[in-house]
Amino acid sequence: MSQSIFQSHNHHKRHQLLAVDLPREFAGTITTIESLREHLQTAVELEHSTIPPYLCALYSLKSGSNTFAMQTIQSVVMEEMLHMILAANILNAIGGAPAMNTPDFIPKYPTYLPHSDDAFLVSLGKFSPATVDTFLQIEHPAPEGAPPEADHYATIGQFYSAIKHALRYLDHITPGGIFTGDVQRQISAQHYYGGGGKLLAVTCLDDAILAINEIIGQGEGINGTIMDSDHRFFGEEIEYAHFFKYKELQAGRRYLPTDKANAPPTGPAVEIDWNAVYDMQDNPKMGDYEKGSEIWTKTFAFNRTYMQLLNQLHDACNGKPESLRQAIPLMYDLKYKAMELMQIPTPNGKMAGPSFEYVPL
Repeated sequence: MSQSIFQSHNHHKRHQLLAVDLPREFAGTITTIESLREHLQTAVELEHSTIPPYLCALYSLKSGSNTFAMQTIQSVVMEEMLHMILAANILNAIGGAPAMNTPDFIPKYPTYLPHSDDAFLVSLGKFSPATVDTFLQIEHPAPEGAPPEADHYATIGQFYSAIKHALRYLDHITPGGIFTGDVQRQISAQHYYGGGGKLLAVTCLDDAILAINEIIGQGEGINGTIMDSDHRFFGEEIEYAHFFKYKELQAGRRYLPTDKANAPPTGPAVEIDWNAVYDMQDNPKMGDYEKGSEIWTKTFAFNRTYMQLLNQLHDACNGKPESLRQAIPLMYDLKYKAMELMQIPTPNGKMAGPSFEYVPL
């Protein structure tokens, strides 16, 4: 028996043994590669669904005020973009193909988080106490001992924990493993344009688990602390997880590194001016305005730019990673178009705003 045949025989035998050793329940409700790919597509959609609400709050901040809030939300947005691409990398690594520019990909706000327990709605709106409350619901850490949950999850961490279980289970029971995707479809740090954390190319189970741990840690904190995962995994400076960054906005006060996750921040106060914002109407739609009017035309122009951005991200995650760099000018253009909308009064007395709707290009 040649060495290569011997290795193949042993590999197949190992997976046969693991299939016996690992009960199907180890994977939870995700027990097929097809279902895992579907759930990773949902993960991409989930990460994206948080970005328009965060951007609306960010764009509504008037220049010259709320510097801390602006920096906070911007840092979270950049990490959500990172999470979306990490989820796409994992999906590509197991032979999937992320879809980022279809009508179904784009939420119709107000919306529930994809595959969640529908406990709360997420809206597009200005920076406000109510908006920050919703952001805290999105980023809420899983309670200690919360089980993995692929569908009807209460926290994003539970959803990703279910994906981790499925990755381990299916990679163990599949001869040759499930990480058979084209490595050329991976987006690595050399393609990424910035933001906190690390963009990891995913080629094996360990890479996928590290990527998911980064996503969970940046959102909820690690080991029941207020810290995100970057310091532990990558040796970066200590930062707080998204949930605790938003808690700082809610409290108007910074955390200290010694503060506990179950206690309010005790650090220095920060200035939060809830009135220094554009009074954007909630969940605007192109259909709210007369076609051809100034507001409709500018909203349509925003959505065209938004679709162009999604197209670039879609291409980047489907074999053209260099397309990611072309997204940078589109992101700036999106910001300027959104801020222009927020200075246009609507018939109901509020200001217009970006609607983040699908439009064909």
